Amino acid sequence: MKMPGLLLLLLLACNAVSQNISSKEYKEDFAYFWTTVQADYAYWNKVETDWDKVKLFYSSYFDTVSSKRSFVLLLEKVFYEIYDHHASLNTNTPVSQRLVPSGADIWAEYINGKPVIVELRKGFGAEKAGLKPGMEIITLNNMPVEEAIKTFLPKNLKKDDLDARNYALRVLLAGNHVQERKIRTRYQEKEPDFYPDANNKLLEQYPYKTKIESTILEDNIGYIRINNCLGDNSLIPLFDSSLTAITAARALILDLRETPSGGNTTVARSIIGRFITSEDFFQKHELTGEEKLFGVKRSWTEIVSPKKPIYTKPLVVLCDHWTGSVGEGIVIGFDALKRATVIGTKMARLKGAIYSYTLPNTKIGFSIPVERLYHVNGTPRENFKPHILVDVSKKTGADVILAEALKYLQKK
Repeated sequence: MKMPGLLLLLLLACNAVSQNISSKEYKEDFAYFWTTVQADYAYWNKVETDWDKVKLFYSSYFDTVSSKRSFVLLLEKVFYEIYDHHASLNTNTPVSQRLVPSGADIWAEYINGKPVIVELRKGFGAEKAGLKPGMEIITLNNMPVEEAIKTFLPKNLKKDDLDARNYALRVLLAGNHVQERKIRTRYQEKEPDFYPDANNKLLEQYPYKTKIESTILEDNIGYIRINNCLGDNSLIPLFDSSLTAITAARALILDLRETPSGGNTTVARSIIGRFITSEDFFQKHELTGEEKLFGVKRSWTEIVSPKKPIYTKPLVVLCDHWTGSVGEGIVIGFDALKRATVIGTKMARLKGAIYSYTLPNTKIGFSIPVERLYHVNGTPRENFKPHILVDVSKKTGADVILAEALKYLQKK
């Protein structure tokens, strides 16, 4: 007998509630999580965390774990210990912080000891509210920043680390999924308040309507922008047709500034392949876990092949702090192949290639960087800087990075 849809959903919901998870099973999942991160995480050389102390510290919190929701919140705190924006759970609660960079609209860092906005995500709430690069952040929702970031700071560091403070600052400013943000800043001897979520929650609803945009700009310069879909294989034919439509342009700007969620290398190789005439290496991988287990280093270099028809005219690639993961891989690939001039700010600096795991009892998924990734010249991907580095806090205009690219191409 076919069950009515609503009744079926109610029965499934009741069944899910009835599947209680015991304290012992939560502890088993935590042990699996802790051991997996210890064994497979590729960037222990970049953090000051005492992971053994982490295990002891959070074991005492299990008296407070009575539901999957509270377990998720506990695991999020454990992830703060390695302060890596590329390591996260694959689920969240309404009060979980948004992920950085994909769920953030402010990139901030401590500069000369002060929390300062470095860059804003174009078209999102923080920029629309009037916040500007260079502003010092004083409070979030009326709480002083130095007090507010304590929730997101590691509790088990061997020594203080500025990277941990910067991480906590960005996680704080991303906010959670339910509370609107009120941000007070200090700028030009004033202390104005800003409300990034007042009109609508753009971080929950992306403002773009298409996966890809293309047009011809002034001086017959082509422009292609990819909107956060580098993990969608349907982008491959869309990109090909977009490039074909503007192939007569005398130069091209490829805009990767809205690719924070990463993607896959099938899409990356397809894009790069349209601009090269011979097969070559574009990035290097290193699997640290094998060396940790057996003392034998494992690394390899990935090849990209031409894909016709080839666009051979001048190419500029734009990047910023929302160029993440595979977007960063495309950028360093073009640089390795000496095929493009990269213009913009530093990127998201997401470390490595992530692998995903599932906890055996709660079925909660999580992802961590397992492979280190490098430019073919040996530079860690997260350390790459554009050829023309734009300080957006010292430039004026609606889109200073694009303006810099057009200025550069006018000379070509």
